[in-house]
Amino acid sequence: MRLFASVATAVLLSACIPQVDTADTSGRAPAPAPTITPQVTAPPPAVAIPVPAEFTALEGEFTQGGFVRGYAPVGTVGLTIDDAEVALGVDRYFFAGFNRDAESSSTLVARLEDGRTVRETISVSPREWRLERVNLARPTGSASEAFMRRRAPELARINAAREVRSDIDGWRQDFIWPVEGRISGMFGSQRIYRGVPGSYHSGIDIAPGAGVPFVAPADGVVVLAAPEEFSLEGKLLIVDHGNGLNSAFLHASELAVREGETVRQGQYLGRIGATGSATGPHLHWSVKWGAARLDPILLTGPM
Repeated sequence: MRLFASVATAVLLSACIPQVDTADTSGRAPAPAPTITPQVTAPPPAVAIPVPAEFTALEGEFTQGGFVRGYAPVGTVGLTIDDAEVALGVDRYFFAGFNRDAESSSTLVARLEDGRTVRETISVSPREWRLERVNLARPTGSASEAFMRRRAPELARINAAREVRSDIDGWRQDFIWPVEGRISGMFGSQRIYRGVPGSYHSGIDIAPGAGVPFVAPADGVVVLAAPEEFSLEGKLLIVDHGNGLNSAFLHASELAVREGETVRQGQYLGRIGATGSATGPHLHWSVKWGAARLDPILLTGPM
C-alpha cells in the first residue's frame, strides 16, 4: 500500500509541473553562441631617450704646441676651435692642435643638425721655452733681390703643399720617431736680441749622423718632394697625414719617395744630410696642423 501511494503521488506531481519542449520545430539551425572578444590594452608608445650632446673621450697634450683629439657630439655637422675649422672623420673623431704661442684656453664649438651649438673649453697650459739672450741687435738685413727670385717659388710650393687635405688616416695614429739620435735643437727655442725676440725654432733637430735613414712617423701622402734642394730647407719632403696635419723633413741628403706617393708608418723616406742652410748633418722635423705649429715630441713621447 505504501509503494502504491508513492507512485500515485509522483504521477500527480508530474502532472502539476509544466514540461518545457526544447526541440526547435521551425526547421532553422540554432543560433550560434555569441563570440566574446578579449579586451587587449596596447602598450604605451616607446619614449626616445635623448643622446647627450657632448664631446667625449677627449685626450691629448693640452699645452702650447700640443693637441686634442676625441669625438664631437652626435649630430655634429660642423666643428671649430677658436674659429678655425676642424675636419671630422665619418665617426665624428677629430684632431686639433694648439700653436706654440696659444692662449691659456681654447674653445671647441660643435654645430648640430638641429641648430644647437655645443661648447667645450680646454685649458691650455703655458710652457717655459729655452731662450737664448744675445747682447746684439737683431739682424735686420734684407734678402737680396736674387735670393727672393729664387725663394718666392719655393715658398709658393711649400704653402700649396701645406693646404693639401689627403684622404688618409695617419692623423689618428700614435706617431713614432722618424729617427733616433742626439737631439740638437728643441722646438720653441728662441733667441732674444737685446730684448727683441727673433723667430723661434719651428721643429726638432735630430742628429744621429750623416746618411742615417729616416722613416715616416705615421701614414701619409707625399705632397712635396724637392730633390733639387731648396735654398734654406735643402732636399725637402712634406707628408700630409690627413685632416690638416702634416710633417716636413729638411736637409736630407737623398729622398726615397715621390710626390703623390702614399707612405705607411715606419716606411723608409730618405737619408739625413746637411743640404740647404745647415751647419751639420741632422734631420729637422716640423709638424703643423693648419696654421698651428706643434711640438713633435708631444706626438711621439720621449725618445
